[in-house]
Amino acid sequence: MCRCRTGMEMKTDMKLTFLGANHEVTGSRTLLEWNEGRYLLVDEGMTQGDDTYENAELPVPPSQIEIVLLTHAHIDHSGMLPLLVRNGFRGRIYATAETANLCAIMLADSASIQEKDAEYQTKKNLRVGKEAVEPLYTAEDVEKTMQLFHPCAYNQVHQIDDGLAVRFTDAGHLLGSSSIECFLSENGKQVTLVFSGDVGNLHQPIIRDPSPVEGADYLILESTYGDRLHEGSVDPIPFLVETLRKTFDRGGCVIIPSFAVGRAQELLYFFREIKMRGLLPDYPDFPVYLDSPLANEATAVFLQCGVDCLDENALAIMREGENPIWFEGLKTTVSAEESKALNECTEPRVVIASGGMCEGGRIRHHLKHHIWDGKNTVLFVGYQANGTLGRIIYDGAKHVKILGEEIEVKAEILLLNGVSGHADQAGLLNWVEQMKRKPRRVFVNHGEDESSETLSRLLTERFGLPADCPYSGSSFDLLSGEWIRLAAPVFKKKPKAAPDPERKRAANQDYQRLLSAAESLLAMARSMENHANGEIRKLTKKIQALLDE
Repeated sequence: MCRCRTGMEMKTDMKLTFLGANHEVTGSRTLLEWNEGRYLLVDEGMTQGDDTYENAELPVPPSQIEIVLLTHAHIDHSGMLPLLVRNGFRGRIYATAETANLCAIMLADSASIQEKDAEYQTKKNLRVGKEAVEPLYTAEDVEKTMQLFHPCAYNQVHQIDDGLAVRFTDAGHLLGSSSIECFLSENGKQVTLVFSGDVGNLHQPIIRDPSPVEGADYLILESTYGDRLHEGSVDPIPFLVETLRKTFDRGGCVIIPSFAVGRAQELLYFFREIKMRGLLPDYPDFPVYLDSPLANEATAVFLQCGVDCLDENALAIMREGENPIWFEGLKTTVSAEESKALNECTEPRVVIASGGMCEGGRIRHHLKHHIWDGKNTVLFVGYQANGTLGRIIYDGAKHVKILGEEIEVKAEILLLNGVSGHADQAGLLNWVEQMKRKPRRVFVNHGEDESSETLSRLLTERFGLPADCPYSGSSFDLLSGEWIRLAAPVFKKKPKAAPDPERKRAANQDYQRLLSAAESLLAMARSMENHANGEIRKLTKKIQALLDE
């Protein structure tokens, strides 16, 4: 067990402070202090889905942060960068070129959502005399953010500051995703940290498998799937063929909630294979609609990336002059009008729509128009965080509220196993096992309670490594190997849900119908006074049976 200081906190030159994605899956943010009060952040992510714990505030002004190291472009790792800039950050952001290119489109899309949401809420507020709402950040903030990026190639040591060098290694999670090694040197003392980022699954299409890192003094390890395996993994091609065939045979369509970056491109790769190999002969010309402007832009980034990001299969297709993610029947939609028109189509079709966890994006409109119909299929192809609409649907809800409307779930709900972008428990342990120099200590983050705690225990049992799952606000002295502060969990207060007038009205109507039926039953009983005893006993028996249920 690591010692924890008591009394006044002592000055340290190398300190790690955990701020986000601690006992949670999203909102990645870790602060590193070195060289007498210099600061860098590893990731600056947005919290998504169910937010269980309060995250500690950044203990220094954003203007004092000199560097951000970014593991990859997903919004739960990069989404708060424009706000950091808006609040005064003027330092440097280091990431791979592919991560920078994806951030350019993903952060712009996020800013657009922020601005539209603020505009909508402002209109509502002004009608009732409330103040206007400011967006979290704007397109202008994103433009300023992108000017701060400095691209780094894989597998090269980059000396980015005095006493600070970094190396980016392919994490195999997303195009350009990285594990980051930090080499700190100060007053003759050296410390190496590895931030795993999101470790990818094996054998994903298009991108390479995760690469191991050499070793570290301290490892900060994600644990999204730290308590489970990707059980029941299937070959995605036969599964998709069978899903399409069954759905099309009953006259339905397949609706796929998908992250616009990464998963959408994988799906295009799979559907190209199905088309090229003629695996659905009864429906050879079925259309696939990619209903996401962001996914369309991300697809262009994939096609322009460096060859060191692509796996051998994708490279082989490109050497033949073919596009690995384009095929006859692929249709893209850009405008909202084009997206809405898809809901009027009656042909057998696949719709891949933005909003992987169904929390926003165009997928909500498609769900609203299709999830009530048993002919259709909703196919999940990625992780669904607790509290998200996707998780609620996948867990078997019979009714869901979408865009303010209560809708019955009748569509077939399926999950494509084995296409997760995250390594499972075995994959994470194998990634650690490949480190030639094992760390002195592991800090497990980026996972829900059970996931992070299970992985922490297994790291100790299997490798003999001290492993902790710190809560947000905890700080560790990297030189002495002592905890400066072990923070206690602070649960987020859940706002009381506003009463739903429609639900209340429906409940009141049901209650009135119950009272009416009871009064009718009482009237019937009173009318039985002069009836035969046998009839009275028969009715009494029925009423008693009802009361006994």
